Amino acid sequence: MIEEPGILRGEEFVTLEALDQRAKRAASALSSIGVGAGDRVALLLRNDIAFFEAALAAGMVGAAPVPQNWHGKPEDVLGILLDCKAKVLVAHADLLRPVIVLLPEGLEVRVVPTPYDIGESYKIPKEAWDVPDGMVEWSSWIDSFEPRAEAPVAPPSAMLYTSGTTGKPKGVRRNAMAGPTPYLADLARISGFVPGVRAVITGPMYHGAPLAWAMGWVRSKGFIVLQDRFEAEDLLRLIDEQQITNLMLVPIMLNRLLQLPLEVRERHNVSSLRHVTMGAAPCPRHVKQAIIEWWGPVLMEQYGSLEIGVVTGATSEEWLAHPGTVGKALVDVRIKILDSMGNELPVGESGEIFTRIEGQPDFVYEGRPDARAEIERNGFLTAGDIGYLDEDGFLYLSDRKKDMVISGGVNIFPPEIEECLLTMPGVRDAAVFGIPDDEYGEALAAAAELDGTAAVTAQDVRAFVRARLAGYKVPKVVEFLDEIPRLDSGKILKRQLREPYWAAAGRTI
Repeated sequence: MIEEPGILRGEEFVTLEALDQRAKRAASALSSIGVGAGDRVALLLRNDIAFFEAALAAGMVGAAPVPQNWHGKPEDVLGILLDCKAKVLVAHADLLRPVIVLLPEGLEVRVVPTPYDIGESYKIPKEAWDVPDGMVEWSSWIDSFEPRAEAPVAPPSAMLYTSGTTGKPKGVRRNAMAGPTPYLADLARISGFVPGVRAVITGPMYHGAPLAWAMGWVRSKGFIVLQDRFEAEDLLRLIDEQQITNLMLVPIMLNRLLQLPLEVRERHNVSSLRHVTMGAAPCPRHVKQAIIEWWGPVLMEQYGSLEIGVVTGATSEEWLAHPGTVGKALVDVRIKILDSMGNELPVGESGEIFTRIEGQPDFVYEGRPDARAEIERNGFLTAGDIGYLDEDGFLYLSDRKKDMVISGGVNIFPPEIEECLLTMPGVRDAAVFGIPDDEYGEALAAAAELDGTAAVTAQDVRAFVRARLAGYKVPKVVEFLDEIPRLDSGKILKRQLREPYWAAAGRTI
């Protein structure tokens, strides 16, 4: 077990002190090609030490790192490069190759060779691992510079792009909050940003949460393991071998861990865990209950988004006392539940959730002031979620506004039905969404991913739901998929599931 604070990826380990010097060299290198305050440095990188070098270096010179979703098509990568007006692109070799011919003129490109174990893990052809001919290799380039001696420029936050589950990704740009503040102290508390932390980053750092937690743990002088990709048993191995104390996971990861055979789960000691942050998507109650029974009361659920920030937190004890809650407002956070006319609703009544963090710098959608205006009401912002507050101030989520199904005038919230289906023997994953219906406007459809342990038919699915929920919540259509389409954050790509049905009907609503 490595005792010293630093970052471990595969067989490569760098101390935080050495990382700081590498980042300062990279900052000098970026300055030499004219990168400075207000510029953007695009990162097309998997979870690698070079990601930290480039992101930290960008901040030192006042530039904003712009992590890119490397699951996207080459045209998607180009779109974000142009949208954010990137001055530099730092990319893994294999991720760069498909986009080389599309790169805009004048863009500086620096290439990180694809690490052997990442190449093997993703089954990337070996010829794609090396730096393309004529291009500049990242590490040797920054090694040719002395560490930056100047004080860091006050950096902006990273410029992050929304996941694009409901439309084209939007760049979210805001200045960093000046600290320390009571809100930031409370956020650090519920996020596990404490000295001596030992953590694993398993989600891709182009997502806001894994990136924020990774940087938070670096600032906490912690020891951090980078997992190339989430793999349930490998995560348990890392927890055991490295005495991991902190994790940041999404519900689908918790579900995958619970689906491991009992003998596999019992093979690994997880008693070192102290703080496991969970969020990004609704978590079925039975999943959270089972994790608490396995790991103890170490789960801290959070609610927020890229635009609104983290606004609530719930300890395991609070959740057990208020099942289903995503927590109470953090210090200096205000929450309102509004109806469609903007009227504030009373306790217990569902409506759209609007929040405000006092003292938080405002944000803009890059080049999209119209989209920014759509999510604000009188200084309060919404992530587009529906929910309610109880008498004690605990917040509960019902659904995303855009995912709610209106059938015959009745509002139906898919997460309740999805949670039901996830308790059905033989079902590994599930998604529920709205499809066109001539009589009712919309009808419910369910997509199920089976685990092979039981024979399941569409009739079985409907009967299972009918026995547990109201009749109008029984899916009219059931389809079986090899895999439910999800982002790495755990969000279901419902637009992808809905589109074939709506396209066939010739309408979108």
